[in-house]
Amino acid sequence: MHRRTVLQAALAAPAILLTPRWADAQQLAFDPKPGAWCTFEITTRVELPKPAMATRAWIPVPSVEGDYQKVLGDVWSGNAANVELVSDGKYGAKMLAAQWRDGETVPAVEVTSRFRARDRGTDLVARQSSQKLDAETARLYTAPTEFMPTDGIVLKTATEIVSGSKTDLEKARAIYEWIVDNTFRDPKTKGCGLSDVRVMLETGYLAGKCADLNALFVALARSIGLPARDVYGIRVAKSAFGYRSLGAGTENVTRAQHCRAEVFIAGLGWVAVDPADVRKVVLEELPQPTTVADPVVLPVRQKLFGAWEGNWLAYNNAHDLKLPGSTGPAVPFLTYPQAESGGTRLDSLDPDNFRYRITAREIAA
Repeated sequence: MHRRTVLQAALAAPAILLTPRWADAQQLAFDPKPGAWCTFEITTRVELPKPAMATRAWIPVPSVEGDYQKVLGDVWSGNAANVELVSDGKYGAKMLAAQWRDGETVPAVEVTSRFRARDRGTDLVARQSSQKLDAETARLYTAPTEFMPTDGIVLKTATEIVSGSKTDLEKARAIYEWIVDNTFRDPKTKGCGLSDVRVMLETGYLAGKCADLNALFVALARSIGLPARDVYGIRVAKSAFGYRSLGAGTENVTRAQHCRAEVFIAGLGWVAVDPADVRKVVLEELPQPTTVADPVVLPVRQKLFGAWEGNWLAYNNAHDLKLPGSTGPAVPFLTYPQAESGGTRLDSLDPDNFRYRITAREIAA
C-alpha cells in the first residue's frame, strides 16, 4: 500500500464542523493543564504565480508526537508532477515536497493534515526516575547551531544569570525569568524573527518575536549544559482562557506561526517554556502596551514555565534545515512554506511572488 493511500485512510472519516471550544471565550484565569483532546484539521494551499524552470515547494506538516499532540495523517492534491512526504535526516522534520514540470502556468499544491492536541502542564514538584534523556539526544539538544552559539557572550550571559541557582530546574527558571524581564516584543520584526542570538546579545537589542526570544532561552540553556529545543508551529484556535493575544482569531491562520521551547529536567522530562508569549501579552493583550507587573500578565508569566495551551500545532524541532532537493541555503527553521523557482529561493513573507493560505478548524474526533 502506498504511503499516500495509508495517509488517506487515516483521514477517511468525515469532517464535521464543531463550535470551537475557544469560540467567544471570556477571559479566565490562565491555567493550562492536561485534559480532553481536541481534533483539528489544517490546510495549506500554495500557488506560485510567476514560475520559472525547476519550480519546487516544501510545506511543513506535523512531525511531533507526545503527551500533548498526536499526528493523524496528511492528504494532498494539486498539479505538481511529483509530490512526496520527506524529512530531514537530523531532526525528523516532515514536509510535503512538490516539484512541477517546466511550463506549468500556475503551480499549485494543497496539503491537509489532521492532529489531536490538548493543554500541557508539568507538575514541577513531583519527580519520576524514569524521566531521563539518552546520551545521543542530550548531545543533539545541547549542541550549538548557526544562529544559537553556546560559547562566548552566550555562555558568559547564562553563567551570570544562573549564579546562585543550585538545581537544573532553578537554572532553567532563572533564564526564563531573565528573558521575561529583559527582552521585549518588536512588532516590526518580520515573521517570527531570525533567532540570531549572538547579535541580540552583542548589540544589547534584546527584542524580536517568538523565534528570537525563545531561541535566546534555548541557547542560554544549552550553553550551561541544559538540553533545550525550540518547537516550531502555528496557532490554530482561540485561547480557551480568553487571551486574544494567545490564539488565532479566525480560521485563516496564514500569519499565526508561533515558536515555543522546551527544556529537559531530569525527573520531570521535557518542560514547556514560552517567555516570548509573556512578552506578547505585555504588548498586545490590552488596547495599549502594559508591563510585566500588570494583573493580566502575571498568571501567564507564572504558567508559561511548565505549561502551554493546546490551541497550537507543533510542526518540528529543526534548526539549520537543508530542504531535500533544494539548491539554496539551509533555512534557520521550518514554520513557513518554502519554494524555489529557477534556482532562486522565494521569500515566504512576500505575498506578491509566493502565495499561500493556511486555514484551521476543529473537527469531530
